[in-house]
Parts: sequence; structure tokens; C-alpha cells
Amino acid sequence: MRRLLGTTTAALSSAALVLTMAACTGGDTAEAVEDGGSATLKVWVMGDAGPAFTDLTAAFTEDTGIKLQVDAIPWENVNDKLTTAVASGDGPDVVQIGLSLLPTFADAGVLADLTDVLGEHPALAPSNFPDAVAPENLSTDGVALSVPWVSDTRVLFYRSDILAEAGHDAAPTTWDDMRSVAKDLAQRGEGQFGYYIPLWDNTLPVQYTWQAGGDVVDAEGAVDFRSPEFAAAADHWLGFFEDGSAPTATDWDQTQGFVSGATPMVVSGPYLAKAIRDAAPELDGSWSVTTLPADQTGTSLFAGSNLGIWKTSEHPDEAAQLLDFLAQPDNQIAWYDAVGELPTSSAALTELAGRGDEQLSVYVEQLDDAQTVPMVPGWDLVANEMASALTAIATTGADKQSTLDAFYAKADEIQSNY
Repeated sequence: MRRLLGTTTAALSSAALVLTMAACTGGDTAEAVEDGGSATLKVWVMGDAGPAFTDLTAAFTEDTGIKLQVDAIPWENVNDKLTTAVASGDGPDVVQIGLSLLPTFADAGVLADLTDVLGEHPALAPSNFPDAVAPENLSTDGVALSVPWVSDTRVLFYRSDILAEAGHDAAPTTWDDMRSVAKDLAQRGEGQFGYYIPLWDNTLPVQYTWQAGGDVVDAEGAVDFRSPEFAAAADHWLGFFEDGSAPTATDWDQTQGFVSGATPMVVSGPYLAKAIRDAAPELDGSWSVTTLPADQTGTSLFAGSNLGIWKTSEHPDEAAQLLDFLAQPDNQIAWYDAVGELPTSSAALTELAGRGDEQLSVYVEQLDDAQTVPMVPGWDLVANEMASALTAIATTGADKQSTLDAFYAKADEIQSNY
């Protein structure tokens, strides 16, 4: 799922599509289904969450009389579905939006202004959410266009049994430790590595930049990679490939690599935990998670999805009621119990952290030191160019400085289109 987001966003972020989206916002109104006089909201959720979402919201329909027509869109079809909707003007009433897509939708003008809604529905108050995703911090020009729904963060997964066999009783906690342990583990023999870096992941170098004490956005809000901190992040990222600690194969399977022990450390999200348990339940007790190794900080990515109301919805008040229902801590916990996606409600996160689940506590702790990707239009296009440049250096021997210089120029060009 996460791997497809970059492709989806890249397509949606093109300048031509943004113009089409903006032009269509004054077009045909998205019609909500009417059933016996009561509104039925069209709701788009992503992935295979439709049945669970329907179960969760049964109480909402019972309490309010508002029916829901839930459409679960497979991740591989998200691009086509959203592209068609924004081009035709016929979207849903409520839509799930990955955080990396939010700037593009904001720039296109297809989402309703929720600024007043936040004050009318207590569960949507910005103070109820971590600062990183508080609605006003994800707004455009002071306009709140979405509310938090589910959260996701990146932590360090590690095979405690393999580290112990190599003489490491604990997971690395600093950049230097990480490099040292990864290099040591890579000495175990042919086909053995210390750390897996997904070459398609366009967020890890950004996280390293944050950890080095910098940012990839300047004071004026423009994307800027020409900084000592990004240079340090790139060197750290590339170093794992230079000393053979990380595999260069583009088709590497992170779950199988972790299960086999070939790559006993990887930075990933909570979804990997389920994949590991499903693939190798016999490894229970032989692996764990911890917060990210730190340089100046240990800042991680705050990922996940928000919910927005389509600008042409004929039932914005009912849609706002649904957003309020989904933001209530009890319902966010029920969603976590049903599908394993972390809440965004601070109260819900606190309650889950008190359950005594060690891994869950690590996720919640890491969310306290996490931030979102830059909320600027075209971000994923820039991030994909960054990942491509670093991958070329790591896997094909491309000249480092000239490749990065070309990337900087491309990033400037992309931003000039917005």
C-alpha cells in the first residue's frame, strides 16, 4: 500500500491535472443518494477496509438515521478513481486522503473548508490531536481542509535473536551505533546484510534530515535540499550501501528478508508487524521494535490518512457529523481493534499505550517525536526525484555530486509549476 502512494501522488500532482481539478470544482454537484427521505452519504475509504468501516459506522446510522454508501477502493485503483472524480466533479461526500496527497487536493480546491466545522463538533477540536496533524497545522492559508483519521509512524524493527548471536544485546540507539551494528551483521556471510533500506521509500532520507537537525523546507515554505543537514542525511543513507550493509536489489522483499534473517533490521511502519506474524509466527519473541536511532534527534515520519468533505457535497452537515463520530476516542480505538490502524486522537493513543503492549507503546512513543512530510503541492514529485537520485548513486555508481545537482535543479523546476 505505502509503495503505491508515491505513484498515485505523482500522477495526481501533475500541473495539468491540478488545472483540470480546479476548473471542475464549480461544475456538477456530487449527488448524495436519497433513500426514503434520509440522506445517504457516499464515503470512499482506501484498501480493503469497507466491511470493517461499515461495521464501525452501524451505530452512527442507528443514532442519526444517516445512511452510508461505502466504497472501498483498492490501492492499485486509487489513482484512476480519484482522477476521474476530480475531472468530472462527481466525487463522494466524504473521502479518505493519504497525507502525502493532501497538498495536491488542497491546491486543486476540491475539498470543503472545515474551519467552522472544527468549532461546531467537539471531537474535531485541534487540541484533541498531536501537533503534527492538528488540522490548523495541515491547513492551507489558514483554511482547514481535513481532519485526522488514522496515524502511522516509522520505527526500527530488529531481530533480537540475530543481534544477540552477533554480540549485540540491544538495538542501536544512535546513527553511529546503527552503522556499526549493520556493518557487523553484514559480515555473517554471503547474501547476509545488516539493514534493509527500501529503495522506493522517499521518506527515509527526509527523516534522516530531521534527525540531523534540519528540514527540507526553508523559512519561506519552499522545498530546499541544499543544506548541510540533507548532505549529512544523504551520506548516512548512502553509507549503508557503500559498506555492503544494505542490499541493492530493487525487488527485495522486506518481510521475507526480515523473516529469513538476511536483513535483520529495517525501518518500517506497524503494518510490517502483522506481515511478520502472518509469515512466521514461530519467530514470536525473536524480534522487536524500538524508536529510531538518533543523531541530533530521533524524529520519525508521522504518516497516515485524513478525512475530508468533497466541496460539492450536497450534505456537508451530515458529512461533518460522520467526521465527528469517527474522531471520537472510543470509535478510534474500536477501529484499531478491528483493523490495526493507529488512532490520531491523543486520548485514544494514551489509552492504547496503557494496555501493556510493548510494541504498541513504542509506536505511541515514536508518534510524540514525528512530523509529516512537507504540506506543499507537488511534494511527492520532488520526493520521488530525490529517491531516484539517491538510488542511482547507490546502485549504479552514478556520480554523487552531479546526480544531486541534477536533482536540485529538477526540484526547482517542479516547484515552479505550482
